[in-house]
Amino acid sequence: MTTSVATPAAAKAPAEYGAVAKLVAEAFGTFLLIFGALGVALFGNPSAAPLPTSLAFGLSFAVGIAAVGHISGGHFNPAVTVGLAVAGRTNWRLVPGYIAAQLVGGALGSLVLWVLVRTLPNLTNVSTIFTQLSNGVDDHSPNAFPLAAGLLAEVTASAVFVAIVLFATSRRAAKGMAPWAIGFGLAILIQALAPITNASLNPARSTATVIFADASAIGQLWIFWAAPILGAALTGLIFRGFGSSEDLHGATAGALDDATARATRADHAAVAGAAIADTEAAEAEAGDEATDAPAAARSAGDVPAGSATAEARPQPSGSGTAGPAEGASSPDDDARDFFDKNR
Repeated sequence: MTTSVATPAAAKAPAEYGAVAKLVAEAFGTFLLIFGALGVALFGNPSAAPLPTSLAFGLSFAVGIAAVGHISGGHFNPAVTVGLAVAGRTNWRLVPGYIAAQLVGGALGSLVLWVLVRTLPNLTNVSTIFTQLSNGVDDHSPNAFPLAAGLLAEVTASAVFVAIVLFATSRRAAKGMAPWAIGFGLAILIQALAPITNASLNPARSTATVIFADASAIGQLWIFWAAPILGAALTGLIFRGFGSSEDLHGATAGALDDATARATRADHAAVAGAAIADTEAAEAEAGDEATDAPAAARSAGDVPAGSATAEARPQPSGSGTAGPAEGASSPDDDARDFFDKNR
């Protein structure tokens, strides 16, 4: 006797995280970035081969993405959020909340550092220390670079950084490498810009340090909002120009979420689908063994309607049985790729 095993239904992707979870993830990642990287800059011992501040920034960013990137996408930077939104990777309705969460997380990280610095003995002027950590040009630049040089450096580096993010999270990128490509890319760029502006690339990082700095540092904060966001937006526009019309419509309609989070959820769905397939295959094998004995006792002939064998026959196409829909795309297909436009 031959029995048919019904095709298992396609596994559903795990439900998308809610808005509160995404905002908390962004705040946590930005807190980690500020507390970890600036903590290294504040308390590192120069005579003991310390971890370079640029590498501390890169590793903090990478660890944050690896930890909570599947929830929010792991932006931790208002410029990245704007750049991804312009490119169509992130829904615009998330942008204000993400930026607010990043500012809160950065401020909390800076607050903890401020409390720790105040416990140091014989320290009378905490604001001077935070002024030295702040970004600046002219007199506030480590090497007195002028405003024009600072703007050019920040726009260029921010554009390159957002390009790294978009490339690393594209559909064709190596799975699992995005956090480390992004983190080490950030470390390289910060090392390059440190002598010019003290390396911002991140309005949340610049805002976090000026909260406890002198008023002169606060007066230059606008530079480190305008330049990174401008560079990120330029990169987003370039990448958006290489997207298909379907991708652009999806972005406008609000159908696209961050590619990093979608790719992670797709991986989870694949694992869940494999588990479901294994379970249903085992159940089908057990069912075959249960029906073999009664079938052997029957004489050859038509199988009565309503029997187990009749019910197990495959349904014709379009009968409404659960199964993978033809032409259905995986969540990864929503990820915009710089090279994917039909030529």
